[in-house]
Amino acid sequence: MTKALIKSQSEVITNTWWFKQHDATVCMNGHVTCIFGHVVGLYVKRGCSKGSVEIELYRESGNLIITREIQVENNQSTWMLNKKHASQRAFVFYLVLQEKVGEFAKMSKIELLEATEKSVGPPEMYEFHCELKTYRSKERELENVCKEKANFLEKARQSNERNKLDVERYYMKKRHLDRIQMLEKKKPLVEYETARKELEGVKKEREEMKRKLKSLKEAQEPLLRKIRSVESQLQPIEHQMSWSTAGIKDASQKCKQKHDQLELRNNEVDDIRQDLSLKQTEEADRQKRIGHTQLMIKDLQKELQNMGSMEDVTPQIEAVNAELKNIQDEKAKLEGESLDLRRDKDEASGELHRNDMMKMKEDKLRVRFRDTYTALNWLRNNRDRFKGNVYDPMMLVINVRDARHAKYVESQIPANDLRAFVFQRQEDMEKFMTEVRDTQRLRVNSVIAPAESCSKRPPSRPLETLKRYGFFSYLRELFDAPEEVMSYLCHQYRVNDVPAGTEKTKSMIEMVIRELQLRVIYTAEEKYNVKKSNYSNSVVSSNSALRPSQFLTTTIDADERHQLEEQLRAAERKVQRCDQRMATVREQLTKLDRHDNELRAKKKKLSELKGKKRQLEQKISTKQDSLRQMEQNEINLQAIEEETNTKIAAVNNKKVAIMEEYLSHMQMKARMSMEKVYLALQSAGLSAEKTKLETDCRDSLAELKQAEVRESLDQIKTNLLAKCKTLMSRASAICKMMCNSLFYNIVCVVSFQAFGQLPNTLDEIDAMLNEEKTRAECFTGLSDAVVEEYNRRELEIKNMEKELDDKTNALRTNRQNIAEAKERWLNPLKQLVDQINERFSDFFRSMQCAGEVDLHSENEEEYDKYSIRIRVKFLSSTQLHELTPHHQSGGERSVSTMLYLMALQELNRCPFRVVDEINQGMDPVNERRVFDIVVRTACGVNTSQYFFITPKVGFVCVCVCVCVCVHNGPYMLPPNKWSEKAFIRRAKRGHNC
Repeated sequence: MTKALIKSQSEVITNTWWFKQHDATVCMNGHVTCIFGHVVGLYVKRGCSKGSVEIELYRESGNLIITREIQVENNQSTWMLNKKHASQRAFVFYLVLQEKVGEFAKMSKIELLEATEKSVGPPEMYEFHCELKTYRSKERELENVCKEKANFLEKARQSNERNKLDVERYYMKKRHLDRIQMLEKKKPLVEYETARKELEGVKKEREEMKRKLKSLKEAQEPLLRKIRSVESQLQPIEHQMSWSTAGIKDASQKCKQKHDQLELRNNEVDDIRQDLSLKQTEEADRQKRIGHTQLMIKDLQKELQNMGSMEDVTPQIEAVNAELKNIQDEKAKLEGESLDLRRDKDEASGELHRNDMMKMKEDKLRVRFRDTYTALNWLRNNRDRFKGNVYDPMMLVINVRDARHAKYVESQIPANDLRAFVFQRQEDMEKFMTEVRDTQRLRVNSVIAPAESCSKRPPSRPLETLKRYGFFSYLRELFDAPEEVMSYLCHQYRVNDVPAGTEKTKSMIEMVIRELQLRVIYTAEEKYNVKKSNYSNSVVSSNSALRPSQFLTTTIDADERHQLEEQLRAAERKVQRCDQRMATVREQLTKLDRHDNELRAKKKKLSELKGKKRQLEQKISTKQDSLRQMEQNEINLQAIEEETNTKIAAVNNKKVAIMEEYLSHMQMKARMSMEKVYLALQSAGLSAEKTKLETDCRDSLAELKQAEVRESLDQIKTNLLAKCKTLMSRASAICKMMCNSLFYNIVCVVSFQAFGQLPNTLDEIDAMLNEEKTRAECFTGLSDAVVEEYNRRELEIKNMEKELDDKTNALRTNRQNIAEAKERWLNPLKQLVDQINERFSDFFRSMQCAGEVDLHSENEEEYDKYSIRIRVKFLSSTQLHELTPHHQSGGERSVSTMLYLMALQELNRCPFRVVDEINQGMDPVNERRVFDIVVRTACGVNTSQYFFITPKVGFVCVCVCVCVCVHNGPYMLPPNKWSEKAFIRRAKRGHNC
């Protein structure tokens, strides 16, 4: 079979070869990746180095033979036309494959428009569309740029308008700064002139002070010599006084140290005497305890002597013990007999009850669940193989307290769990299931109890709050079961939280469901399950009638019950006889108890006497030991006193030595203090003489100091001279004057003309300078950057206005291009879509359905949002709906896709068309309809030649159709061994049969 499409009569059909399952298919000029393989070498049979395909096409002037040879080694193809090499370029193909239909269904509406333009539109239509999208994208960019530049221009203008006032204030500040600069230039000149005048005055005053100072020094010289003589005598005395003061301080420090040592020795003597006092007190206490202990020993010995005259009670106690033992043996024998009789009665009663209930439950288990009964017998024989608790099936261990309530329990617990074994440990359950299920092939159930017991878990709300609705109990309180079984039922089926009600509950069931919001509710004869919707939060309830209990209640045969009752009556008569015998035994026991109590009282009294004597002997022994210990611990007070006196004498000797040193230091301190007093008296006399001399020359000294101060005018003169030079240099630098030059003279003239308008004194200059600085400081937040920014922004505004004009002109030109391109693209596209819609609608009308294709766009200017919208209607009762994966079924989408492709084929002229397995995903009715439409289209006049791969069976064959059967497979005869006549005869025989 061949799949091919010739774009024009002058073009050559090329082909590609591949294997698809058992069908060999040829696709002309198809790229390998758009079909099944990713390289061309994969389409050659495995094990072969190359493969070739040859196709011969009929033509009146001579047939065309097209050959394609595929090399596996380099994955390349060689194309030949009539045995001559040809190029693959410019050849196209048109396929309708199942894979392509799937790709078509995945397309969006926009992608469908672009694919339609490429496939059936003029070659320039898609280019115009792309050009329009490019123009539109450029238009959006230009609009954004123009908008941004206009906004920026407006902001720049507003910013400059705001800064205009700052610029004006900047220039005002600059004028004040210029005036400050002129004042600062004039100020050094005024300062220089003032300093120069001050220098002249200082020179005159200095000369006058020199003459006066000379005369004062000559008159002051004799008094000064006397004062210096007194000061020379005072200086050694002051040195000696300083040395004496240091010695006195050192002696005082040493005296303090010796005094502290004496205090320590006194404390040491006090400690020694205190130790002696403690020893004396301890010895007095010891003597007192010895006397007291001796008195106690005498009293105890006297009491013991009084008890020694009593006879030995040990034989009496032994006789009483022997009699008590006989009584106890008799009592034990009688009580054992009584217990045996009661045990016989209890066993008879229990056996009756067990035989009445358990036997019937086991019989039901054996009849209904034979495998479970077999496993139960095995468990009872092998229970010692398990580590934890293992319980019989729940139906055997659950005991319903009232048979009327068994239906509630059976309705809540499934039958599979009622016949399930309950295990406490996981490994025990696995061991059990391995034996009975895997080894013995028995069908049994088992469950594991929760690790944490849930049997005592409280209900979600107290029962008292439910009684007004007719509830009388929770299910857990209606039956008894072992701990692990009850824990499993509470955990799995919430029997602790499911209430059982009465007919009253049934009468107000709607209120119960609405107010209590319980998940499971039991009334007298019904079970209610309540659920809450996850979407609407609405409550949905369902009820079912309760079935009678099958496993937890039993009935018994009358004869068997009569036999068991006879056994029970016999056991009861036996118990009565035992009771009579026990009454006699109890009387004997009462007498024995009375005698026993008397003997025990006597024994107690004898034992107390014996014990009291033993206690007295032990006390006497203990006191004697204590007395010996106290006598051994005697203290030698005389030796201790002698030792104390020796220690005190040694300490006193040390105190004497310390006191001698203390007195020596005190004497030294007194001697040095006397010397200091003598020196102080001498210093006072000399100081008085010095004071008198200083008083005599104080007046002349004041005049001398004043003259010396005036003499410092030399320094003032020097400072003023240096200051004048500095001020002159500063003024020259500020005013930029250059001595001995023409420029200097010109600058001086101009400067003095400007300076003439300014104040001439320093105070006025400073006042005006401060005023100008204050005015300048008022202009805060201004700088040269503000003016520079203002000027720069003015230039940017001019450039931005020019750029905005250029972009606006470009936008206007682009819009003209859009209008022209839109006219070239949109009108042909609308005509093309109308043609597709006409054919598409015809195809749907032939199927008794409706469909249309239109060009859709929400915004005419958004050319990248234009799309082809397909709307279909398969039922007469519905409206046209857009073709989407969410609204139509898969079969309806397949039909719509196929008919749209058929509508496109009518617009694209080509000699060959291929249809392969387009029926995938369609229902039988639509599959037949589509196939008939395709066949009618293929059989039309002046249509292309169609190739159908795996077509619908049972189609009506017309004269223009040819059926070709491909015979292939490992058991097929070679073509050279075929017999057409034999095939025809075999077909005729089969037809006749």
